Amino acid sequence: MEENKTHITGGELINLGYPEGKAIGVALEIINSKEIENAKESLQLVLSKPEDFVDHEVFAPIAKELIVPVETVLPLRETPDLYKVYGAEGIEQGALNQIETAMRLPIAKAGALMPDAHQGYGLPIGGVLATENAVIPYGVGVDIGCRMCMTIYDIPESILVDRKEDLKKMLVRNTKFGKATFKKPKDHEVLEDSLFNEIKMVGDLKDRAAAQIGTSGGGNHFVEFGITEIEDENNEFGLAKGHYLALLSHSGSRGFGATIAKHYTKLAMENCKLPHEARHLAWLDLDAELGQEYWLAMNLAGDYASACHHQIHERMAVGLRANPVTMIENHHNFAWKEKDRNGDEIIVHRKGATPAGKGVLGIIPGSMTAPGFIVRGKGDEASINSASHGAGRAMSRTQAKNTLDKEVVVNHINDAGVEVIGSGLDEAPMAYKDIRQVMESQKDLVDVVGSFQPKIVRMCGDEKFHEVD
Repeated sequence: MEENKTHITGGELINLGYPEGKAIGVALEIINSKEIENAKESLQLVLSKPEDFVDHEVFAPIAKELIVPVETVLPLRETPDLYKVYGAEGIEQGALNQIETAMRLPIAKAGALMPDAHQGYGLPIGGVLATENAVIPYGVGVDIGCRMCMTIYDIPESILVDRKEDLKKMLVRNTKFGKATFKKPKDHEVLEDSLFNEIKMVGDLKDRAAAQIGTSGGGNHFVEFGITEIEDENNEFGLAKGHYLALLSHSGSRGFGATIAKHYTKLAMENCKLPHEARHLAWLDLDAELGQEYWLAMNLAGDYASACHHQIHERMAVGLRANPVTMIENHHNFAWKEKDRNGDEIIVHRKGATPAGKGVLGIIPGSMTAPGFIVRGKGDEASINSASHGAGRAMSRTQAKNTLDKEVVVNHINDAGVEVIGSGLDEAPMAYKDIRQVMESQKDLVDVVGSFQPKIVRMCGDEKFHEVD
């Protein structure tokens, strides 16, 4: 037969959801040696219902590798436990299906879906899941400990006009995104953590972590100057109501955390066989060595993510020649040990959700033209003390790239009085939900302390807002 014109790689199969292992090898051998129309679509169908392809003349070998023997599969509950959905009218069906599946796990204790939710792998983005003595690596997510960090300066907002070019240069000089790193990375005590010597796979990542420290990821990660308005005179910062210069950053644990996530997800899926629709929710028992190992590595990745933010803010403070009056920081893509209403310990996974226990401060960003909010948690039990981590995507990256008009997007950003350095159409403001509607859907979860309006936004890339050809 003729060779397939569209070569498919193992990485592409993993992105489709194929589990690492023999199934990928068999699929690659078949798909890249035959002329098959709509190859990716066909492979997706086989993955979604392998039992329908066990007698197929081409795909049977793949299907047989994907089907796990029934006797080794841990059964799910027939019906999901009850869970709360906030802003259901704005949440896609795929995310609702995923939280339903998560709530059928035998280890599930409670669940909730935040108003910014959308479909992901395993637990949906915006999903909150409490489990009993078990941690789900894909319930935490790939970008472990991804977080928001804001510093507020007692500097008049007029600096954003008077020294705009200086601030832009400061952002370009002191931030790195994606694969870019600093020629001379700063040292940090997190790199001296004993776990680098105690867990081999963590130790193997130390050089990479040291090289990337102080940098930000690509995609929706950013560092931006803007105006913070303190609205609550009884705020925890001792600030008078009014407007202040602020720096806000969003990023996670870089390649260090991503590699930890993928490593332990693979081990979880090998040791915890679940029905096909739940396979990415495989867990690690916290009484077992692997579970304890992941827990320690996850916490180290969270500390590393925090260190990256602190270095970014330290660099900017030097450029501004000013000390911040306060710093606010919160993270998502993490698992916490907390107590339920009976005082029993639960493991709370917040994948793209902000901790919002009573009195807990956090930041919920909007988009590059929409405001974000400084919030104080109300400790709502139904939400498992959680709130959204942002506005949430209204369209996928591919959809945004294929449907949005670049000129319209640029005009929208200019009309909002925002300067963007880097980014692409996949991060356009209209690719996100309306943050005000999201906040309205979670008014029982958080109180607003203040707002943040972006003015100079730095994302992946050095050019003014453009779409790379």
